[in-house]
Amino acid sequence: MDNRFGKAYRLLKTEDFSSVFAFKKQRSRSLIQVVQSDNNAFGHARLGLVVSKKAAKRANRRNFMKRVIRDWFRCNKHQLPARDYVVRVRVAFDADTVAEARQQLAELMLPRK
Repeated sequence: MDNRFGKAYRLLKTEDFSSVFAFKKQRSRSLIQVVQSDNNAFGHARLGLVVSKKAAKRANRRNFMKRVIRDWFRCNKHQLPARDYVVRVRVAFDADTVAEARQQLAELMLPRK
């Protein structure tokens, strides 16, 4: 199974982010908010990240949160429908609350059974 996170799986351009935000399909939990589009033309899920300085002032904390989210996406991308997702961190999480953040990602992004 291919568990890489190459450019094909990323939202890179401002237009990509804007098109996802335009759909206004969003779901939230205490730590994370996910905005998603309808089906995309690529045939696989793509991810965009927003971690603001308001959530965490220090760059190393923001990078940690992005790394956790990317790793979760990389391991679960085959279970996700072919949509574009933008994950926004609402409240900073650290090593103590990383399990809760991963659980919230699963609740917000994985299809309900």
